[in-house]
Amino acid sequence: MTDRPVLTQEASLPAEPIDRVVDPIARFLHVESASGVVLLLATVAALVLANSPVSEDFLSWWKTPVGFSVGAFEMRHSLKHWINDGLMVIFFVVVGLEVKRELILGELRELRVAALPIVAALGGMVAPAALYLAFQWGEAGQRGWGIPMATDIAFVVGCMAMLGPRVPRSLRILLLSLAIADDVGAILVIAIGYATELSLSALAWGVLGIGLVMLQQRIGVRSIPIYVLFGVGIWFGFHESGVHATIAGVVLGLLTRVRPWVSQRLLTQFVHQLGGFLQGDSWHDTHRRQSVLQSVERAAREAISPLERLEVALHPWVSFVIMPPFAFANAGVPIEAGAFTDSVAMAVVVGLCVGKPIGIVLFSWLAVRTGLAKLPEGISWAILAAGGVLAGIGFTMALFIAGLALSERLLLAAKIGILTGSALCAVLGLALLLWLLPRPAQTGSAAT
Repeated sequence: MTDRPVLTQEASLPAEPIDRVVDPIARFLHVESASGVVLLLATVAALVLANSPVSEDFLSWWKTPVGFSVGAFEMRHSLKHWINDGLMVIFFVVVGLEVKRELILGELRELRVAALPIVAALGGMVAPAALYLAFQWGEAGQRGWGIPMATDIAFVVGCMAMLGPRVPRSLRILLLSLAIADDVGAILVIAIGYATELSLSALAWGVLGIGLVMLQQRIGVRSIPIYVLFGVGIWFGFHESGVHATIAGVVLGLLTRVRPWVSQRLLTQFVHQLGGFLQGDSWHDTHRRQSVLQSVERAAREAISPLERLEVALHPWVSFVIMPPFAFANAGVPIEAGAFTDSVAMAVVVGLCVGKPIGIVLFSWLAVRTGLAKLPEGISWAILAAGGVLAGIGFTMALFIAGLALSERLLLAAKIGILTGSALCAVLGLALLLWLLPRPAQTGSAAT
C-alpha cells in the first residue's frame, strides 16, 4: 500500500497585521443575530431623534430632494424614496435568492415537508389581514390591510439567538421557512395590492430586460457586472411603470442560477492537475504557472453557484448597510399618548399580536388534522403558538407596506402600531418560549 502524506493541520493564508482588525469585524458581520441588534439600535435612534428638540429637522431631512437630470429627462426624489425604492431593491434581491434556495434546495423543496410552513404562513397572513379589516372596514385606513401580514426574519433570528440551544432545530427551521413563505405572500401583496397606475411602455422595458437576462443565462454569460447593469435597467423600467420597483429585485433573485457551473468532479480534476504541476519542475515557468493557477482559481470560484455566491456576498450589505438606514429613515415617529388608541394603530397591534398566532396555529391544526402535514418532532401545539407570537414581529416589511398604503397622518399611526405590536410580540414570544422550552441538558456532570 502506498503511503500518503497526512495533513496535521488545515492550511491557512499568511496573517497580516490588519487581520487583527478586519477578522473580528468580519466574524461579527456573519453572526445572524448581530443584524437584529444593529436594526434595533437604528430604530431606537430614529425614535429618540423624532421625539427630541431636533425632531422637525430630523424628519424634514428625509424629504430632501436628490436626483439628476440628463437633457430634458429629470429623475428627482426624496432621500427616503431613494432608500425605500432604491437601496431596498437589494434587500428584495436577497429575499428572491432565499426563496429560490428554499424552493430548490431547502426545506420547501418537498411538498410534504413544506406543507406545514406554507399553510402556517398562509394562516399568518389571512388572519391578521382579516382582523385589521374588521377594525378598518369602510374607514380611511382600510387600504393598510397588508401591513400586519409579514414576519421580520432579522428580529425573529435575533430573538431565537437569545434563547441559544434551548430552541429546537425543528422550531428554528419551521419559523425561518414560515418567514420565507411569508415574504412570498408580502411580495404578491405589494405587486397586486399596491401597484399604482401602470405605464405599459416602461413596464415593457423592464420585461425586455428580464428576457435579456434569461437569454444571457442561456448562452452562458457569467459576468456579474453585466447582470448588475441589466438589473439597473430592469429596476428603472419597473420604477417608472407603476409596479413597485422592489419587485424587480425579487425577479432578479428568482432568476439567479442555483446550480454551479463547475461540478465537484470537475473541480477534483483541476485540483489533481494542480497537484501534479506542483510536484513537477514547471513552477518556474511563469507562463505555465499563471495558466494553471488561473484555471484552478476560476474552477474553484465557479464551483460555487451564483445564488450561493450572491447570497453570501449581499447578506452583510443588506443587514448592516441597507436595513439600518431603512429603519432610521422610516421608524422615526413623534409619539403622542393619543396615537396608541388610534384605530389604525389598534388594528395593526391586534393583527400582529392576535391575528398572527391564531392564524398560524389554526391553519397548522387544519393541515395536520387533514393529513396534509405533520407537526415536527420536538414541537408541541403550545410551542408552535409561542413561535406564532414571535412571528408577529413584522417590522421591516410592515413599515414598507405601510409606506405604500397610507397617507402621512394614517402612516404615523400605523408606525406606532407596528412598533408597539412588534415589541409586544418579541417580549411575549420570548417569555412563552422560555417558559415552554426545556433547559438544555447539562454536560460534564460530576462523576459519582
